[in-house]
Amino acid sequence: MATENQSTVTEFILGGLTNRPEFQFPLFFLFLGIYLVTMVGNLGMITLICLNPQLHTPMYYFLSNLSFVDLCYSSVITPKMLVNFVSGKNTISYAGCMAQLYFFQVFVIAECYMLTVMAYDRYVAICRPLLYNIIMSHRVCSLLVVGVYAMGLIGSTIETGLMLKLSYCDFLISHYFCEILTLMTLSCSSTYDIEMTTFFLAGFNIVVTSLTVHVSYAFIISSILHITSTEGRSKAFSTCSSHLAAVGLFYGSSSFMYLKPSTASSLAQENVASMFYTTVIPMLNPLIYSLRNKEVRAAIQKTLR
Repeated sequence: MATENQSTVTEFILGGLTNRPEFQFPLFFLFLGIYLVTMVGNLGMITLICLNPQLHTPMYYFLSNLSFVDLCYSSVITPKMLVNFVSGKNTISYAGCMAQLYFFQVFVIAECYMLTVMAYDRYVAICRPLLYNIIMSHRVCSLLVVGVYAMGLIGSTIETGLMLKLSYCDFLISHYFCEILTLMTLSCSSTYDIEMTTFFLAGFNIVVTSLTVHVSYAFIISSILHITSTEGRSKAFSTCSSHLAAVGLFYGSSSFMYLKPSTASSLAQENVASMFYTTVIPMLNPLIYSLRNKEVRAAIQKTLR
């Protein structure tokens, strides 16, 4: 009888950002504006890179893929959130929740590895400039991007597959989207195996990506310090500053969400942190790269003319 009751959970209720009706429409217009800017910014960056031959380099190839990932993982969450603001019914079907969880995991893991690949690209460009075209060949760049998406698909398939095996006793998700840690708290069955698997995969992804980024920038900083001219240092640093800003924003907000003690913050603070890296960062990345990059600004002016 218990098993029969557990199998009757066909939809979940999302806690949302607020339960106060007077805030629903202001929040709708706020997130609609953020989503429109995200769409225009990332689609514009992809189009700009495709249209301008001078941007057909490994760095901008990776940047166009980063824009694609940002566009996708913002689209996994924001449209459903906008619908809930208007309808007032914060419900999502079981299948829809699992699909949202799956694709969100795919693109968030892909974002981590894409930022890592971009750090490696900057390392080769600054520390091995004479061998750059050989090391970062078209074939190598394509394999790196394939590897990025493969890591996202593998990690998400494992975690979502384990979540599909759980039975759920409760249907109220205290979040505005189907997040894996929150879903585990609703399960009737033991989540120990899933927690250990999630901990191992998350630890592996974080260690591999953050270690690669740190090592790459340690070599980059060392190489920049050995440059004698101030102009040379400035030029070398300018090629990395946009990527450093993107890495800092993404890892800073996601670390606050997942690497803090469980009692360290309230639900409202967790919502703000997760909202920042799921909706705001995809909007900021194309702005960071366009405002801080002379080649992108020149390509925009050329395209507009």
